[in-house]
Amino acid sequence: MSQASTYSPVPRLRRIFNSWWAGWNRVGTQTQFYVKTLRGMWDAFVYYRLEVVRLIAQMSLGSGALAVIGGTIVIVAFLTLSAGSLIGIQGYTQLQQIGVEALGGFISSFLNVRLVSPLVAGIGLAATIGAGATAQLGAQRISEEIDALEVMGIRSVSYLASTRVIAGVVVVIPLYCIAVLAAFLATRVATTAIYGQSTGVYDHYFYTFLNPTDLIYSFLQAISMAIVVMLVHTYYGYNASGGPAGVGDAVGRAVRASLVAAVFVTLFVSLAIYGQSGHFNLSG
Repeated sequence: MSQASTYSPVPRLRRIFNSWWAGWNRVGTQTQFYVKTLRGMWDAFVYYRLEVVRLIAQMSLGSGALAVIGGTIVIVAFLTLSAGSLIGIQGYTQLQQIGVEALGGFISSFLNVRLVSPLVAGIGLAATIGAGATAQLGAQRISEEIDALEVMGIRSVSYLASTRVIAGVVVVIPLYCIAVLAAFLATRVATTAIYGQSTGVYDHYFYTFLNPTDLIYSFLQAISMAIVVMLVHTYYGYNASGGPAGVGDAVGRAVRASLVAAVFVTLFVSLAIYGQSGHFNLSG
């Protein structure tokens, strides 16, 4: 009998089905953890206020060697400075090709608020605060500290995950203020100091198209992104396994998943806010 006649697709179909089923189980497990973490935020406010304050200080200013350069605030500020500079350089040169380089201020007020600052802040959160939370929780998991908390009667999810979500949301508010201001400053310097555009022309179009409502929506987008990023990172850190190598693998998976989630948050929030009308009028 030939090999082709004895071939059976059943084992391959079984593997595909098992893989698909395991993926759905992971989604369900993650959703259950996220719901439990959000529910535990009230317990974190009531019972673990000191831990929340400690985490806020650690996330904003950093600890150890990171505190020397100012922690997450300085890192996100530099990221948005570089992104804002690119917006100024590319925006001015592209507008100059069609003879409307005076609209450089419009590029800053439009792109920095709606797209650049939220995404860059999300990347900064995932790479600094989020990765640090995953590494800390993973180290506690492999050293059985989380099991010890459960034995002592401490709600481990509320104490470890919910407190970090609250701290991440609190930290992102001043952090995002600095990010937006840094992006505005970098674009203005790139347009006026490097390319020599008049500051009066730049400021005119900048303030004409800067919509305060867009700033509020941008802050809501940043807060939503912070919640999603912290939920993803706390899940991977809380469920890390396999020793130090497993913790490193969990950090990598968490950063990858949180970056994808941040992009989807930006997409869906933008569609919900600007998808129908756009909240944009070209005038002035």
